[in-house]
Amino acid sequence: MPFLISFLLFTSYQIVGDEPNAWPNILGSIGMTPGNGNMVVIPAGAQAAVGVWLKKIEDGALVILEGASPLAEELGIHATAKKIHVRSLTDVNRPQLPILWERPLELPVFELPARAHIFTAERWEKAPLVAGVRRGKGAVLWLGASAGKLGYERFPYLTQALGELGVTPPFRSSRLWAFFDTSYRQRADVDYLARRWRKTGIAALHVAAWHHYDPDSEKDEYLTRLIEACHRNAILVYAWLELPHVSESFWIKHPEWREKTAIGQDAHLDWRKLMNLANPDCAKAVAEGVRGLVARHDWDGVNLAELYYESLEGVANPARFTPMNDIVRAQFKSDKGFDPLELFGARTGDSAARKIFLDYRAEMARQMQEQWLGEMAAIRKSKPHLDLVLTHVDDRFDPRMRDLIGADAARVLPQLEKQDFTFLIEDPATVWNLGPQRYPQIAERYKPLTARQSKLAIDINIVERYQDVYPTKQQTGVELFQLVHTAARAFPRVALYFENSIGPEDVPWVGSAAASVTRCETVGTKTVVDSPYGVGIPWEGSAFVNGKLWPVRSNTTLWLPAGPVVAEHSSQDTAFHVLDFNGQLRTASVAGKAVEISYQQSWRAIAVLDRQPASVEVDGLKVKPVFVKRDDGAFVLTLPSGQHLVSLQ
Repeated sequence: MPFLISFLLFTSYQIVGDEPNAWPNILGSIGMTPGNGNMVVIPAGAQAAVGVWLKKIEDGALVILEGASPLAEELGIHATAKKIHVRSLTDVNRPQLPILWERPLELPVFELPARAHIFTAERWEKAPLVAGVRRGKGAVLWLGASAGKLGYERFPYLTQALGELGVTPPFRSSRLWAFFDTSYRQRADVDYLARRWRKTGIAALHVAAWHHYDPDSEKDEYLTRLIEACHRNAILVYAWLELPHVSESFWIKHPEWREKTAIGQDAHLDWRKLMNLANPDCAKAVAEGVRGLVARHDWDGVNLAELYYESLEGVANPARFTPMNDIVRAQFKSDKGFDPLELFGARTGDSAARKIFLDYRAEMARQMQEQWLGEMAAIRKSKPHLDLVLTHVDDRFDPRMRDLIGADAARVLPQLEKQDFTFLIEDPATVWNLGPQRYPQIAERYKPLTARQSKLAIDINIVERYQDVYPTKQQTGVELFQLVHTAARAFPRVALYFENSIGPEDVPWVGSAAASVTRCETVGTKTVVDSPYGVGIPWEGSAFVNGKLWPVRSNTTLWLPAGPVVAEHSSQDTAFHVLDFNGQLRTASVAGKAVEISYQQSWRAIAVLDRQPASVEVDGLKVKPVFVKRDDGAFVLTLPSGQHLVSLQ
């Protein structure tokens, strides 16, 4: 049975000895910070006075132990003479998931006390490898071996094991983005999905809009219900486009406009069916269709994703290489004097000719991106609240991407000076096997390209990787949390591909991993928190923030703005509460029965209130808002994009 652990007790941890190994990475990925807290790690080989630590555990400490030790013996954890070859594991969080160590270990089989709760065991012999033991008011998390140098290469679900022992992460972010393909979830309850997404910390959902490109009463009705469910849960919804893929029906209706590969075949590559956007008639028809798609639904934004060419093998695979349509070939031949198809024939191996075409191709990609950004700017004239995102594969950390698919961030980022959009950097498949520290490196390589660092975001692909990776084929548990946490510290915004790849065992932790906090400490009855983007902390009851009564809280979470703030409990309360808010909160205050909040947002903001206000003012002017009442009695209020002061009375 989980233990009730105080938020103030477990915001920090301490490590005994001089070899912390990976524990700062493991605990830091869910917001824990080094300090003098009542969570203590005793790594294998560290000297620990048995009597002292037994007393601390009995008094309420949570101690993490590795391997055999006198303290483990005293707790009833005994190493037997039997040895076992450990490589394959099973965990209670996902019993069917293959967990495989890259480097097997020869370990003793341990006997545990009857009251121990075994979380992880060797797959075949069932020997315990991770377990929890309760002692007095405290508990012990025991590992049969070191957690490793990275923190996730052996035991992926250490954080979940801590959760079973009652640990609650100290922070929560609700700023994540995620991608959603409706074709896989047509029968799912949209209200259930929206609640689950918000619990994960998702603030915006990027929905596969190519399934809804053509008007269809059944699909349109589903999409309307999905958008409404998301809005009721403070989640924005973006139309995710994958041009030059348009839609299945567009592909069927217009064979004359299909893109071609270097072997002359229609460019049906993986799931995408690519159209020739260099053809003016094709581009005009697609633009009209996109305008209709955006007009039919209450979108909050549009995401132009992967607007370049194929493939990840570049010229090495002519069967996937694009664009090789007649228009591009003729234009290039007129400009440069030879048909690019010769690169796969008479000019095979001509590196100079290849470079000429690949440079030309990258410039075509830039022009195509600029053209479609312009199309979106035109659409925004009729829907000025629409946010705009350009998803672009990273070609700075892996510079091969420029020649492989025509992606060149340095060419397109100057567009940020002309119009407002978020540049979402997609983690290329070629580096999915690398660790979390690639994200600060990626961020550094984009700094020279634009002064608008706040408009950069990173997309993490949570999928099965084609490389040999350990201990799991897809990122989960500690590895996932380290990826999200490190990315959130390096970029203002993190997106996840995709929402359904996050398992139920990870859902309660992802929002905490996404929280970025630079300082947290307890001073008497006050909690001091410094966060660059704002954060939620576990909280019960009313609160003062920076000495003022604070209205932005639910029954379990106190939502704090960016910057250094001081929170403390209060005996007073507000007339009503802002339970959830998906904007960039700047200030909040209470004056009598009125609540004021100010925010700054490039897209629409959504506030969830526990009561319906009698009046609403935006920047001093009364407005007639439309409230949506939820099944739980809360009221949802949509607010305009931009910088605003809202008064609720």
